[in-house]
Amino acid sequence: MITLKSERELNLMRKSCRVVAQILEELAGLVKPGITTADLDRHAELRCQEMGVVPAFKGYHGFPATLCVSINEEVVHGIPSPHRRLKEGDIIGLDFGVTLEGWYGDSARTVTVGKVNPAAQKLIDVTRESLIRGIEQCHEGNRVFDIGFAVQNYVEAFGYSVVREFVGHGIGRALHEEPQVPNYGPKGKGIPLKVGMVLAIEPMVNAGSHEVKVLGDGWTAVTLDRSLSAHFEHTVAITPSGPEILTVT
Repeated sequence: MITLKSERELNLMRKSCRVVAQILEELAGLVKPGITTADLDRHAELRCQEMGVVPAFKGYHGFPATLCVSINEEVVHGIPSPHRRLKEGDIIGLDFGVTLEGWYGDSARTVTVGKVNPAAQKLIDVTRESLIRGIEQCHEGNRVFDIGFAVQNYVEAFGYSVVREFVGHGIGRALHEEPQVPNYGPKGKGIPLKVGMVLAIEPMVNAGSHEVKVLGDGWTAVTLDRSLSAHFEHTVAITPSGPEILTVT
């Protein structure tokens, strides 16, 4: 069932989402060669404690960490490790969420580790822009696949592909609510978008094939052809005046 949020409920979500945005910005600033993914996870958990919020991912279906950290060919759900040190030229997806007063916020971005090659930077730039293209469709009267069509149409023009196995989602009192929000699909199809919907829109874009597989840890998804992958996400409310990105400081 799709739940429409009242203005009071949106105000509560704005609070949780601002915390997500602030901590994610801090994490992005910590990314550098030599730091471990466990170091980033520890910072995320410490800041959750300091800011009085609960990590959204830790313990979710058994996920063992506060932060999802996905490097290079890893698409999503990478598990932080003290043995995984970032290297110059890596790209790293940071996916993070919290709950505050019973309301969730969720956001992700892909950042560079030092200087990266132009191909990697282009993938990141295109993926970031595809998220904006998707968000621009979040008006009452449009349909959910209009979001995915905008993402897919933009991404594929550069020869990239969008992941099918993982999609965006509604969000509110639960981390994952209806509706699902694919990053592909036919324009003009799917459920109508309505004021009060809050969606986590999250393009996952591969430099090669859209196919992915999950590794033996049961979580980390990688590109089947081991091409690079990038991931961006915002929590977005549909308001009478159009889309409002909640996961900003």
